Amino acid sequence: MTGMDGRDAELKTELKKELDASLQARKELGEEYESALVDSFLEKVDQRIGDAVERRVRRQFAEQQTAVVRQSRSSEGGDSWGERFGFGIASLVLAIPLSGIGGAVGDLPGLIVVWLGIVGVNVAQAARVQPGLFSGGRRSARDDD
Repeated sequence: MTGMDGRDAELKTELKKELDASLQARKELGEEYESALVDSFLEKVDQRIGDAVERRVRRQFAEQQTAVVRQSRSSEGGDSWGERFGFGIASLVLAIPLSGIGGAVGDLPGLIVVWLGIVGVNVAQAARVQPGLFSGGRRSARDDD
């Protein structure tokens, strides 16, 4: 807020100078130009106020956008569809050599152990991404009736 207080003080100083200049011009030009001088001063005041309001509105809008972006990022938990898809693809790609190694070293029991590990890693990832997935927390359409 210190920046805004400084800007407000600057605005007041500028407007005071403008008012003093308008009053000085009125003294020099006479009363016949008074309405033109007042109109000119009021236009300047109106412009300055409009600029100040526009700056504040832009700042508040930017703050709201930042808050919305931060909220959406925190609600996503950092896991996008692409990350989940990539994890699944990597899991399947790694399953090929691991299956070959497990089958060659331990025959059928080795292959079963490898696939239990692959399934376990994928289940753990799914549970991390969607915490209520395996807890039975989902409701069916009949529960809403």
